[in-house]
Amino acid sequence: MIPLRDSIRSRRFPVINVGLIIINVLVFFFELALTHRELNVFTRQFGLIPVLYRDPFLVLLKYGIEGFYPFLTSMFLHNGWLHVAGNMLFLWVFGDNVEDRLGHLKYLFFYLLVGVISGVVHVVFNISSPVPTIGASGAVAGVLGAYFVMFPRARVLALVPLGFFLTVAEVPAVVFLVLWFLLQLFSGVASIGLPANVGGVAWWAHVGGFAAGMLLVKVLYKRRRNYYFP
Repeated sequence: MIPLRDSIRSRRFPVINVGLIIINVLVFFFELALTHRELNVFTRQFGLIPVLYRDPFLVLLKYGIEGFYPFLTSMFLHNGWLHVAGNMLFLWVFGDNVEDRLGHLKYLFFYLLVGVISGVVHVVFNISSPVPTIGASGAVAGVLGAYFVMFPRARVLALVPLGFFLTVAEVPAVVFLVLWFLLQLFSGVASIGLPANVGGVAWWAHVGGFAAGMLLVKVLYKRRRNYYFP
């Protein structure tokens, strides 16, 4: 299912969410301007390569804290138009409301932290992989996890596949997000045992990000009793 919009309207302009989308798009255009060789070097430098973190203490001794920068930088790189467009669409639909409830600075902290956690989970499940991992999907998954907790009564207008056709339908957010999460989880389980040098979707980053988002938002968000919580 492809989300188009949700039923919750923000009270404030989502400056951080929009800023994150702009940064991701600008970085993607920068990638498009690189030659094939330059892009490979750029991706290996700023992408997250799991096998390098077999011994994190060695990385710390050899490179210092800079050796762990890819856990942050990798979430701003993308591989193709569909990759960046899909991630930014999900962030646009769900991120504004999470930012609205958390506040701007808390939301930025939340987004970056769940992105890092999702990267750690990906590394744990793919520790032998030499393939650079890039994309905002782990952080976006964290936003979806937070939305699942904060807006259980919301509804999502989405493109829903019916055989070979697509139809527009309003789906309860709980149903939409549970189905999305189960797809990531089952795909992650199915990917266990695949050759380490095979690229693909970082399913476990999605699973880890979603779970981290559900847990972390309960710590960061304090609901007021007298406020209507949709």
